[in-house]
Amino acid sequence: MELTITQPDDWHLHLRDGSLLQAVLPHSAKQFGRAIVMPNLKPPITTTSAAVAYRESILKAIPKDSNFNPLMTLYLTDMTTPDEIKLAKKSGLVYGVKLYPAGATTNSQDGVTDIFGNCFSVLEEMAEKNLPLLVHGEVTNSNIDIFDREKVFIETILEPLVQRLPQLKVVMEHITTADAVKFVESCKEGYVAATVTPQHLLLNRNALFQSGLQPHNYCLPVLKREIHRQAIVSAVTSGSKRFFLGTDSAPHDRRNKECSCGCAGIYNSPVALSLYAKVFEEAGALDKLEAFTSFNGPDFYGLPRNKLKIRLRKAPWKVPDYLSFPFGDIVPMFAGETLEWEALPC
Repeated sequence: MELTITQPDDWHLHLRDGSLLQAVLPHSAKQFGRAIVMPNLKPPITTTSAAVAYRESILKAIPKDSNFNPLMTLYLTDMTTPDEIKLAKKSGLVYGVKLYPAGATTNSQDGVTDIFGNCFSVLEEMAEKNLPLLVHGEVTNSNIDIFDREKVFIETILEPLVQRLPQLKVVMEHITTADAVKFVESCKEGYVAATVTPQHLLLNRNALFQSGLQPHNYCLPVLKREIHRQAIVSAVTSGSKRFFLGTDSAPHDRRNKECSCGCAGIYNSPVALSLYAKVFEEAGALDKLEAFTSFNGPDFYGLPRNKLKIRLRKAPWKVPDYLSFPFGDIVPMFAGETLEWEALPC
């Protein structure tokens, strides 16, 4: 069996910088036409000038035979100004502003502490300039159970925000719960959407603990119960335009995952399209795969769909146990396992 689909885009990608950027970028550039690049570097990408400089470093690392186009984002802080939003929009290179609640995930310590008190004028400017807010949707209050933090964020932050500023475009990134599905589906189409990762479509929280602690299945937002995984699968395979591909591929050196305090993040770029195809095939919805991978994202962002095509061929292949680089190893998602689909250029 073989499918030919419009070249997909990745609407949520971590490329890092330095040697790690050079190591992982070819895996994304091989399959995806564009990617929304996350800004949580050290230091974070908080200004348009920093985003432009980061883009230049990405462009230098792109393989010569690739048409990959990085779409840049800014990291929202309590100190971001409306003028910075104007600069971002004017640049033509910044496509969204990322909201990290302070302390929510990797390199988020500089994130927002009070979105309504410190950032509302910035959000108003974003709505005026049609620049989407990209949301890591979890509260960071340590009194809230980690498995409930997405639900509480929706109730206390997102619902009030959408009510107060309905013209602001919002992407709820890497959704993990039935609550998020319900929220996105309740909002006005074209204004609120969600990205969905391979891990949250295929794994539930049992995958963290099977046969011992599994650090390479640890990500944030953390994997949830099976009932939530099923709700997300139903949503993305329904044909709804509100959901689109965002891998949240987040590479870490193996030593930073397999340690006493391991980093959050799953590296899935080499296997993402294979895994999305698996999900849609098992749901009997391969006819809806192309819209999820290639149409819904650019349509939401107001960008043209890609013109190139790729092939998805049903042919078993084994995922490497690890990928070696001069700085160390990266363990990909489903390392050592056999997958049934592979992505090929046309």
